[in-house]
Amino acid sequence: MAFGIIHRFKGGTSNQYDTVVSKVHPPDGLPAGQFFHAAGATDDGWIVLAIWDNRESYDKFRDETLLPTLQELADQGFPAPPDVTEFETHVVVQA
Repeated sequence: MAFGIIHRFKGGTSNQYDTVVSKVHPPDGLPAGQFFHAAGATDDGWIVLAIWDNRESYDKFRDETLLPTLQELADQGFPAPPDVTEFETHVVVQA
């Protein structure tokens, strides 16, 4: 079953997002297992929504790519860990 995750970065900016995503996403698309990605500014920072083919794909990306990269980037990335909402999707519609 598809898996969704929302990251809300309070105080996050487009520059911080661009720095992080340039390191964690392949230049020609999305990481293996991710089939939707959207990001943008909010009233208090930055939000990222991703849909994955399953929870295991996300967990692998998080553990092997995302978290190590965020640690490497330190101050160049987001100012604090995100508020996270995780969910198993009920419906995914693609155009």
